[in-house]
Amino acid sequence: MDTTYKKGTFGYDVHYLSGKDPDLIVLKSKDEKAQLILSSKYQAKVFTSTVNGLGGNSHGFVNYRFFDSGLVDEHINGFGGENRFWLGPEGGQYSIYFEPGSEQKFNNWYVPKPIDTESWETEKITDNETVFIKEMSLPNYLGNRLHLKAKRKVTLLENEQVEKSLHVSLPEGVQVMGYSTENSVTNLNDFEWTEKTGTVCIWMLDMYPPSEKAVTVIPYNKGCESALGVVVTSDYFGEIPVNRLVDKEGVLYFKTDGKSRGKLGLNAKRTTGVAGNYNPLTRCLTIITFDVHPEATYLNQEWNPGRNPLIGDLLNAYNDGPLEDGSIMGPFYELESSSPAAFLKPGETLTHKHDVYHFVGDQEELTLLSQALLGIDLKKVVSVFQV
Repeated sequence: MDTTYKKGTFGYDVHYLSGKDPDLIVLKSKDEKAQLILSSKYQAKVFTSTVNGLGGNSHGFVNYRFFDSGLVDEHINGFGGENRFWLGPEGGQYSIYFEPGSEQKFNNWYVPKPIDTESWETEKITDNETVFIKEMSLPNYLGNRLHLKAKRKVTLLENEQVEKSLHVSLPEGVQVMGYSTENSVTNLNDFEWTEKTGTVCIWMLDMYPPSEKAVTVIPYNKGCESALGVVVTSDYFGEIPVNRLVDKEGVLYFKTDGKSRGKLGLNAKRTTGVAGNYNPLTRCLTIITFDVHPEATYLNQEWNPGRNPLIGDLLNAYNDGPLEDGSIMGPFYELESSSPAAFLKPGETLTHKHDVYHFVGDQEELTLLSQALLGIDLKKVVSVFQV
């Protein structure tokens, strides 16, 4: 293909990533405007997508610096990817990232190889759909080994399918990219996964380039804490400053400029099953939707075995920033969702849906979508952090 596409375009990323994975998969809409890049070599990731073909902007975060270094990191290999399959919990009594009895700190933290460096098997490929599978055996903090099969189906959606799935009408002039992901785990052990053995959850993470003006927008269910729990947990990596997180009229606004590390979370009773991000500089509105089961058990992912492992968040949002030593993996921002705890008998399967949409157009047209999906006018998003 033509290699003259500029960095930041989808064509550049197709060429760049083809050099890392010769079997790269590119799904395309009928008019070839909406496209996305997948890779079985890189753990069934959706690396990036576009609304406007090879010359259009590339929406996902691709970590060129890490790729170009040629390094293999024993803790995590941060290749990027705008939609990736992970498993939780990261920390706590059920953790699959720490060895039994080890102190839960970074030096002892290791991402399991099946979701970090190992390739997956491609079970099916069509013009608009790919199915990946992977068997894995994961030791947990309790000393048990969980054997499972992961399956992941990614489907590119045509515009009429986007309208149907979101129950909206697309404004004229708005360019669209939408895809659904159906992710599952099956218990391959000969014993049931219980509170005593520990278990896992499906954990979907979407990584995007930050922007000085970009804001993540999360509507939530209003109500008393005694019934619904706290509105937001905002101290995963230290309390998020008030000039970066605003709670206003049932909506959280989170500044995603890649300059200050912070993470927040909402439980299953607070989240409405949708979250978004608006970047006025690229005129892009990103929306994610995901399964919500308000009465289900969600796992605690904190690096603290002393916490109750059965009380955790469903939705997370992250803004990257420098660590204390000045180093930084990105920068990027993330939107994340998790499944309930997979308390499964042998042979049983748990499935979690997580869908991604990008809309590019004039702010006035995009506001019609943001009002329908998030309940807010984009003028509020643009002005919320203005001094």
